[in-house]
Amino acid sequence: IVGGFNGVYEISKNFRNEGMDKNHNPEFTALELYVAYKDYNWMMSLTEELIEKVVLEINGSYKVKLFDKEIEIRRPFARRKMADLFREYTDMDIMAMDFGELKTAAEKLDIELEPNANKSKILDEIFGAKIEPNLIEPTFVIDYPIEISPLAKKHRTNEGLVERFELFINSAEIANAFTELNDPRDQRQRLEEQARNRAAGDDEAMVVDEDFLYALEVGMPPTAGLGIGIDRLVM
Repeated sequence: IVGGFNGVYEISKNFRNEGMDKNHNPEFTALELYVAYKDYNWMMSLTEELIEKVVLEINGSYKVKLFDKEIEIRRPFARRKMADLFREYTDMDIMAMDFGELKTAAEKLDIELEPNANKSKILDEIFGAKIEPNLIEPTFVIDYPIEISPLAKKHRTNEGLVERFELFINSAEIANAFTELNDPRDQRQRLEEQARNRAAGDDEAMVVDEDFLYALEVGMPPTAGLGIGIDRLVM
C-alpha cells in the first residue's frame, strides 16, 4: 500500500510460535487483504458479502448445519459493540475498569488468570469465557479497546477505542479487521508498549518492527485491512 498499490491480497500459510489448542494450529492458512482509502465499515460490508457468497456457492443454501445447530449465514450480519456485549453477559461495565478492577471482576466471574496477566490479557480472557460462547449467528463485534488492538486506528468519535471488528460464527473467530493505524508516532508508542508486555511474559505481544515503522514514515494512506482464517471458515 505504501508503494502505491490501492489494493493487495494474499492467501498463504502462516506460522505462529505461540500456544496450541483446538482452535490454534502452529500452521494455518489465511486470506489477508488491504484496501487504500477505505475503513472498517467498508470492510465489514465486503466481509459479509464474501462469506455469504462462499456459503451459497458451496452449500446451495444460506443455512449451514453444524452438529445440532442450523445457522443462517446471510447478510446483514449482526453488529454489536464490545462494551455492550460485556454489559449484557457479565452485568458489569468491563471496558470502563482499570487494571485492579479488572482483576477483581475476573475473580468474580471465576476466570483463572496467569500471574503476569496484563490489562489486555484480562480483557481477552473475560471476552473468551463469557461472550464468545454466545456468538452463534454471524456477528461482527466492533469497537475494541485500544489496549488489545495495537495496529488499529483510534476510533473517530470514542476515546479509548479503535476502529476494529472481529467476525464470529458458531463461537469461533473467523475474521479480524480494522481501519489501519497509519500514524508512525502513535504506532511506535504502541509497539514499545507491546514490547514491554512481551518482556514481562506476554508471549502474544508484538515487538518493535523498525521496517514497518519506516514504511509508515514514508507515507501510508488511510487503509482498511482484513484477515480471514481459512481453516476455521472451512470447519
